[in-house]
Amino acid sequence: MVARLQRWLVVGWLVIAIAWTSFWWGRSTGIAIAGLLVLACVHAGVLAFEFFASYRVNAPDPIPRGSAAQYIGAWLAECVAAPTVFGWRQPFRSHSIPDRLQPDARRGAVLVHGFVGNRGFWNPWLRELQASGRAFVAVTLEPAFGSIDHYVEIVEDAMARVTAATGQPPLLICHSMGGLAARAWLRDSDGSRAHRIVTIATPHRGTWLARFGRTVNGREMRVGGEWLQKIEGERASTRQVPFTCWYSNCDNIVFPTSVATLPGADNRIVSGRAHVELAFDPRVMRETLALLEP
Repeated sequence: MVARLQRWLVVGWLVIAIAWTSFWWGRSTGIAIAGLLVLACVHAGVLAFEFFASYRVNAPDPIPRGSAAQYIGAWLAECVAAPTVFGWRQPFRSHSIPDRLQPDARRGAVLVHGFVGNRGFWNPWLRELQASGRAFVAVTLEPAFGSIDHYVEIVEDAMARVTAATGQPPLLICHSMGGLAARAWLRDSDGSRAHRIVTIATPHRGTWLARFGRTVNGREMRVGGEWLQKIEGERASTRQVPFTCWYSNCDNIVFPTSVATLPGADNRIVSGRAHVELAFDPRVMRETLALLEP
């Protein structure tokens, strides 16, 4: 569903851009170019609002916010990273790297994407895992706008398949909302079935931006919301499975910063990274994949 929707958005953008250029080029080159610039900068404008909100909301947070220069750098990087993911990998390359489930005695991995994502989000990670010959499954969470609770069976199936291929509890790697899907799975499962859970920019205690969410899973990520209170109150996640929580002080989606951490977890900050960009930071990838070793 997400891939199809994002394909239509990309195609629609291209059609509008071509139609605008075709209409105006012979009449006014300046208007034609100006219109293309506006079309190209819409996403950058939305991102700018997110970063401005993050900078303001992070002011009283116990974790110091990034500097203005770091925020500008993160905005520029996200202007490239986000379209790469949402305009290319997810809509057009989501099945380019298939799951690998050949029998292998080494530990494997399960990868869980975030809101409005699919398995194509993880392609750079999947190439690394493929090159190492390890078993892995990257899931696609459906329905895209349903309750996070609906994703438990999808995570369960992936965990079972990788465990069957390796004979070992997998490493569970999650971005954003995917970390909450992992915690929902953990609520109903035996914690010994996961070697460790790694979350990257996950709103463990909600996010300020979720107040604008109108989907079921968007509302479930509101700070102080009923769903988050329930999952936190049922069983303390970090008492069952070791957690590593990557977070940034310039995250434009999950803020204030401290909501991406968990008490008792191995919380690791990477300063100056945006929400999507953080998932592909070389240090995050290197140190997370190193956790596959015994």
